[in-house]
Amino acid sequence: MRETQRQLYAQRSDARLERFAPYRWAAAALRSAGLPAHYKRRFRPKLDDIEAELTYLFVRTVRPAVVLEIAPYYGWSTTWLLQALRDNGTGRLHSYDLVDYSRWTMPPELARDRWLFTQGDIRDALDRLPGDVGYLFLDAAHTAEFARWYVENLFPRLAPGTLVGVHDIFRGDLPPMEESVVLLDWLERRGARYFTAAPGRPGATYDRIVAVKQELGLSNPIHDSVKNPMVFFQLP
Repeated sequence: MRETQRQLYAQRSDARLERFAPYRWAAAALRSAGLPAHYKRRFRPKLDDIEAELTYLFVRTVRPAVVLEIAPYYGWSTTWLLQALRDNGTGRLHSYDLVDYSRWTMPPELARDRWLFTQGDIRDALDRLPGDVGYLFLDAAHTAEFARWYVENLFPRLAPGTLVGVHDIFRGDLPPMEESVVLLDWLERRGARYFTAAPGRPGATYDRIVAVKQELGLSNPIHDSVKNPMVFFQLP
């Protein structure tokens, strides 16, 4: 599966060019000028390898009938979720986003009849969400307002024990985003345990995973980033 993702990333990204600052500057200038057409057909991953692999493994283990993804953006996370559902042989992915970039990047053979994308604000679709959600992937607005919305309105609609992954919670030396403060406080007040592979966290989980990947010959990166700021937990 990693090789499949590696090939897909090579076909639909500018991975090598993205390492050079002039390319990143030019790309940012084009986006600021309102010219995103090229990027609608290319991945610009925010999801790092280890957290992506964990997401895949969790979905493979849980075998959910429905996966709910909020804010796929350019769709890199979507491909990992769809790969897991494909390999499970069952399940559908429902993705919601304000922009439709992921529609442009998604390989038709991977999406097939297992992906339903809805463009719009998830907050307006709360009453129309699919039932039986077994896994929730969240990588949307990192504001306190949005975090309060999903812990107060979305989480109560999902069954206790539902597995959740939220991106950009542990950012190393960078100041925490407002979302992080709200979510971690919510988890603490409920005594809910969580798991993360972010470097530098207690328990050295990241280092242990890296060691296992090296032992298994899986250390060659797909996407060149090691922040892995995602947090995973089950709803209390």
